[in-house]
Amino acid sequence: MNNYKSGFVTLLGRPNVGKSTLINKLIGEKITITSPVAQTTRNKLKGILTTKIGQIIFVDTPGVHKPHHLLGEILVKNAKSAINGVDVVVLVLDSSVEPGRGDKYIKDFLVANKTEFIVVLNKWDLVNKEFKSLRIDQYKKVFGNSSFQIVSASEGDGCSELIDMILNFLPKGPMLYDEDTLCDQPLDKVLADLVREQVLINTREEVPHSVAVKIEKIKEIKRENGKNFTAILATIIVERTSQKGILIGKKGSMLKTIGQTARSNMKKLLNGPVHLELFVKIIPNWRKKESKLMELGYEVDY
Repeated sequence: MNNYKSGFVTLLGRPNVGKSTLINKLIGEKITITSPVAQTTRNKLKGILTTKIGQIIFVDTPGVHKPHHLLGEILVKNAKSAINGVDVVVLVLDSSVEPGRGDKYIKDFLVANKTEFIVVLNKWDLVNKEFKSLRIDQYKKVFGNSSFQIVSASEGDGCSELIDMILNFLPKGPMLYDEDTLCDQPLDKVLADLVREQVLINTREEVPHSVAVKIEKIKEIKRENGKNFTAILATIIVERTSQKGILIGKKGSMLKTIGQTARSNMKKLLNGPVHLELFVKIIPNWRKKESKLMELGYEVDY
C-alpha cells in the first residue's frame, strides 16, 4: 500500500456538458442525477471511486453560467469554490460543438488560480467522423498544451484511460473512505435528487428550475410477516399555481409517473421495497429568498 494514491478531483464545466453522466459512468453506480435539462446539479457531491491502486474522490458541481437569480449566484459561487484544495480539476467540454467564450472563461479562471486541470472532450460519439480532427485542433487552439482526454460518458469510451490519467495527478496517500462507500451525501439529499431528476425528465421545459424537493420523512416500517419497507414522504416545491397543475397532471397522471420512476430508483439505492408519497407545494419566488434556500440546503461556500 506504500504506493497507494488518494485525492480530490473537481469536475467543472458549462451547464449540460455531461459532468454527472461522467461521474456515474466512472463510478459505475447512479449517485448523481442526470437529465437533458441544463443546471441539473445543485449540490457539490462527492462520488468515490476505489481501485486497487488508488481512491479518487470526485466533486461534481453545478454548471458555470451567468446567474439570473440568488439561487443561480449560489450555484456559480459553489462551483468556483470547488476548485480550492483539490488535486486536479477535470474540465468537461461538449465536443459536439465548437469551443465557445464560456470555455475560455473557465480556462482563464483556472489558469489565474494556478489550478492543474485535464481537458475532457465529452460527447465524442456525437462528432461526425469528418469533423473529429478539426474539432481537436479547435480545442487545442484554446487550451494549448493541456492534458487532453476524449470520452463518451454515455457509451463509456475513454473512461478507463481518464481514470489512469487522473491517478497520475494524485499524491500518494491512504484510502480516505471505506472501499464500499460511493457517495458522502446525506441520504435525504440523494433521495430528493432522485425525485427532482424525474420532474426534470418528465416535464422538460414546462417546469424548469423553479423546482426543489424536500424529503419530509424516511421511516423503516417493520412488519410481522418480514416484508419490511422504507416509507418516504417528499414535497415538491414550485413557484406558481400553473407549475403545480403541470406536475400533478390530468387526474394525477404526471405525479404518478414521476413517483413510479423515482421509487424504482430508490429501491435500487436502498436495496429493498419503498413506499413513496409525493405532495406539491407552492412557495412563490423561493429561489430569491435566502431563508428558503438555506432551508432547502443551498448554502453558499465562501
